[in-house]
This record gives sequence, structure tokens and C-alpha cells, in this order.
Amino acid sequence: MYHNHGQLDGIKQATRDDPRVTRVGRILRRTSLDELPQLFNVVQGDMSLVGPRPHAPSTRAGGRLFSDVVASYAARHKVKPGITGWAQVCGWRGETDTEDKLVKRLEHDLHYIENWSIWFDFYILFRTVGSVLLPKNAF
Repeated sequence: MYHNHGQLDGIKQATRDDPRVTRVGRILRRTSLDELPQLFNVVQGDMSLVGPRPHAPSTRAGGRLFSDVVASYAARHKVKPGITGWAQVCGWRGETDTEDKLVKRLEHDLHYIENWSIWFDFYILFRTVGSVLLPKNAF
């Protein structure tokens, strides 16, 4: 994104054809190359390869803070955030502009937390390869 289009509060997620995104940024996002620096966070132990995707605290869905939309939103913070997750490989990657999209993403995140296993992580990583090669909601 352009450096002078940043937001300090009330962060707006990137949307399709967002004027804040540069041409290079679109390529990096579409190919998920912008996620590679997060591997440093994984090595440091601050993130996992698989887990619920992190969100900025002031992000909104349907004009309301995520935590105001779903009372159980904080439950996703019981585990480390991940570079990829069950919600992402199931098609809930990208913009959460409606409350329904947030609810669906949260349902998938909670399903992952409640049903975690090493095999589930491997399955998600395997499906992530397909999501990266055939992106649908990355912008």
C-alpha cells in the first residue's frame, strides 16, 4: 500500500480494486509473497504456521468492531495466530466487510481450535498450497 494512506484507528481492510494498493502490492498479495516475512515471527515463536489469522484490533465488519459482532471473538486468541488457517483454506480469506463473513471465519477458527491435531495442521498446509496457486480472495 502507499505509505501515506495509512490509518491509525478504524482500520479499513483492503478491498478488490482498492486505490491504496500499489501495482507491486497487488502482485505480492495475489501470490501471497507478502506473507513470507511472517516466517520470522514463526521462527521467533510469536506465530504458528497454522492458526487463526491475526486481525488489527480496530478492524470492523459491517461498521462494527469484530468483538462487538461476535461475543466469542476473543476465544480465537487462545492459540497463536497463524500464517494460514482452516478459515483461509475453506474460502474465508480476504475481506470481512459483512458480519456474516466474520461469523463464518470465526466458526472455522473455533472449529480449528477445538479439533486441533498435527494431522489437521498438515492437511491445512497441504490445502494452503492449492490456495496459494489458485487464489480467489487475495487483494
